[in-house]
Amino acid sequence: MTAVRAALGVVGGALLAVGGWLLLFATREGTPPRVAVWLAGAVLAHDLLLAPLVLLAGWALGRLPARPVWRGGLVVAGCLTLVALPVMLRPGPYHTSLLPLDYERSWLLAVSATALVTASIAAAGAAARRLRKKRP
Repeated sequence: MTAVRAALGVVGGALLAVGGWLLLFATREGTPPRVAVWLAGAVLAHDLLLAPLVLLAGWALGRLPARPVWRGGLVVAGCLTLVALPVMLRPGPYHTSLLPLDYERSWLLAVSATALVTASIAAAGAAARRLRKKRP
C-alpha cells in the first residue's frame, strides 16, 4: 500500500466519521431512520436494477467492435436516469421555487448528448482502425 492510498483512506475515514456524527447529532429527530431507508433503497436499486441491466447490456453488445465505449455510454445514461427518475415520477405539480426546471426535457437532453458523444467516440475509433488497416 502506498503512502498516498493510506492518506486517502485516513481522510476518507475521517470524513465518514464526521458525516456519521452530523447525521446522528446535528439533524432533526427521525432523520437517521429515513436516511437508512434511503440507503437501503439505493443499494436495492443498484443490485436489483442497475447492475443486472449493465450486465445484460454488456452481454448484448458483445459483438460490437467498440464495446467498452458503448458500455460506458449506457452506464452514464443509466446513472442519469436513476438520478432523474425520482423527480420525474413525482406526482402533482412542482413547486416552482424548489424545482424550477423541466426535468423531463433536461433528462432527455442529457441522455441524447451522452448518446451523441458515445456514437462519436465509437465512430472515431472505427475510423482510426480503418486507417491503420489501410497503411502498409
